[in-house]
Amino acid sequence: MKKMEVFDPPMCCSTGVCGPKVDPALVQFAADLNWLSTKEVVVERYNLAQQPHAFAANETVKETLRQRGHKCLPLILLDGAAVSQGRYPSRVELAGFAGVEPEQQAQSPSGAQLPVINSRCC
Repeated sequence: MKKMEVFDPPMCCSTGVCGPKVDPALVQFAADLNWLSTKEVVVERYNLAQQPHAFAANETVKETLRQRGHKCLPLILLDGAAVSQGRYPSRVELAGFAGVEPEQQAQSPSGAQLPVINSRCC
């Protein structure tokens, strides 16, 4: 089973999907990670503000942070190797990294994408 680890920049909660101004990109990314976890991919997500020990314990993360600073975050690893830095990839990209077939996202009657999960925090 493949393992994807997401090392997020400091955020107010584990996903950044909270507060009065929620970034729609973070909502979509959280939904995409949830979808990926249903495809036999283990997904783990770490927030620098809440789980600094996870960053310090991973040599790839420490070295990438040393070389590029915080601009490398979010840093995404697949089976320990960096596959994306400095941005949140799309569902199609995540599927490609993990070697799974991407699916279309649910859409509302107006054509807008609907989030796959309902995430609450804070």
